[in-house]
Formats: sequence, structure tokens, C-alpha cells
Amino acid sequence: MGILPFSEQNVFFEGPLSGPWYSKHKTQLLGVLLAAASNFLISVSLSMQKCAHLRLACQTEPKPYYTSKLWWCGIIFLGLGEAGNFTAYGFAPIALVAPLGCVSVIGTAFISVLFLKQTMRAADILGGTLAVAGTYLLVTFAPNVPQELTARQVQNNLVSWPFLVYVILEIITFCILLYFYKRKAVKHIMILLMMVALLASLTVIAVKAVASMITLSVKGKMQLTYPVFYIMLILMATSCVFQVKFLNQAMHLYEATAVVPINFMLFTTSAIVSGVIFYQEFQSAALLSVFMFLFGCLLSFLGVFVIARNKKEEHLQVPYIDCGHIPGQKVTGKIQPDSYSSCYGTLNNEDDSVKTQN
Repeated sequence: MGILPFSEQNVFFEGPLSGPWYSKHKTQLLGVLLAAASNFLISVSLSMQKCAHLRLACQTEPKPYYTSKLWWCGIIFLGLGEAGNFTAYGFAPIALVAPLGCVSVIGTAFISVLFLKQTMRAADILGGTLAVAGTYLLVTFAPNVPQELTARQVQNNLVSWPFLVYVILEIITFCILLYFYKRKAVKHIMILLMMVALLASLTVIAVKAVASMITLSVKGKMQLTYPVFYIMLILMATSCVFQVKFLNQAMHLYEATAVVPINFMLFTTSAIVSGVIFYQEFQSAALLSVFMFLFGCLLSFLGVFVIARNKKEEHLQVPYIDCGHIPGQKVTGKIQPDSYSSCYGTLNNEDDSVKTQN
């Protein structure tokens, strides 16, 4: 039995972050770490903004939120997190970056316990465990595809027949949902968030294309002179604006505990489908890898739902109105206006009937 060359012997003693495996996956691993760190930074920023609002509400003379330094720090962290997510699309597949949004949900839940003094629930621990297990499967069985996308490749993908069929179906579906939203005034949570998801699929396609072309340009392969770069840039900005519009509408009408998990599930699903169709990310993947990846997505969805399930929303206390200080009033107790009553801001019907009789 001959002795192997020194270079081949080293293969058996290489760690997980060295050798051929690392050389093959280091770009994708960089995207994973960047996306995870960015989503954790987003969770920190949201907690900082919430803490700033709570502090301002406790003051005797509340000031506007934009005067708080803590709120501005949260906004800066949010911008850095979103910029990191944008960059991550240039290094890792859409199917891998999009599901890592669960890191933000997990981070927000545990930061609220540590710094905002909220109660740790068994659901938080169970949901966090499921989401972490799902994330591990996502990273392990994610598709390994080349991430250097040139402008010519993006152009070819834009006119490919699978993408054209996909876009036509998306436009038809979006128009139907918009008809019910505008004409029929149906503002159901699923209609709003499905429109957000349809727009998000175009957003992630454009974001990955723009991020990849910028990355190549920085490396010396100029891609910014191609018209398709600016087309994707406009598509990214436009879809983001309308996506935020419908998402804010959903947040205004429904509780965040319902919006967050449903939006995460629909957004991740639409992002994965768009990555499969536009960038063909699972073209050469084995069936077992695809199954384990989808199982990881399912665990992440379940973890986010468990964390958000039955979580009480915090409402700031509205100051009581002291009627004893109003001239001509004999009532000295404090009453709280009921925003759900039909006589909000007026006397009760019983008092009105007494006045009529007198």
C-alpha cells in the first residue's frame, strides 16, 4: 500500500472551515453569515425603537419620537441591517437568504425578554428551537449555485419562457387581488399580504441581480454600463415602495402577532419560488436535498408561528380624563373613554334620557 502525497493526506484532517469544502462554499457561507447578522441587527433596531417609544410615553410631557437619540440609533441599525441583507443576496441564493428572516423574529423575542423585561414563555423556547433547527437544515441543504451573475445572464433570464409565464400569472393574480381591494373594499389580511408577497418576489429578483452586478463591478468586471442594471434598479425601488404600502396597511388593520408570521411564510415562499424560476437555483439539486431544505423551511415557519401565537400586544396607556376639573360638572371621578363604543366622547344614553325627561 503506497503512501499518499502530502497534499492528499491533508484532506482527511481538514476541518469544516478549510480545504475543498470551504473553497467551494465560502462565498455562500459569507452570504449566510451576513444575512443572519443583518437580521439580528434588525431585531436589535426594532427593540431599540420600541424602548424609545415606551420611555417617551412615561414622560410627563411626551416629546416627538424623532427627538429621541435611542430611536435614531435604532433607525441607523435598521438601515445597516437592510444594507447587509441587500449585500447577502450577492453572495448566497435567494432560497437561502430569504428564510433567514426568522433570525429577526427569534432575536426580537429574546431581546424583549432580556432588555424590555417581558416574560419568557415556553412557546418562545419551543419556537426558537424549531426555528434554529430549521435554519440549520436550510444552510446545510441549500442549493449550491454560482453567484456571479453577469448582466448578460440577467438579460437572458428576463426573456426566458418560464419567467415570462411566471410574470404573467403574477400580474393576473395581483390584478384580481387589487380589484377586490380597491373596488370591493375587501381588506382581509390574506389579500393584503398576498399582494405584498407577489411584489416581494419581484423585489428579491431585482435585489439579487443588482447586488450581483455591483459585486462583480467592484471586483473589476464592470456591469453598471448595461441598461438591464438600471431596469432592475427601478424594478427594485418601485416594488419596494408598493410592498411597504400594503404591509403598513396590514399592520394598521391587524395585530402584529398575526401579520408577522403570515407575512414571513408568504414572503419566504414567494422568494424561493422566484429564485427557482428566475435563477434556477434547484436545477441540479438532489431530491433528498430538496426535501430536507423544504423540511427546514417548514420548521422555520412553525417556529415563527409558535413564537407569535397568543402573544399579547402592548398598548400604551391613554391618560385618564378628570371631569372634576371641568367647570359646571359635578362628576369628580375619572372616566376612561371607550374607543369601541358608539357614543365615544359623549354622555351615556342613560344620562341623555334623564336629561330629556327633565
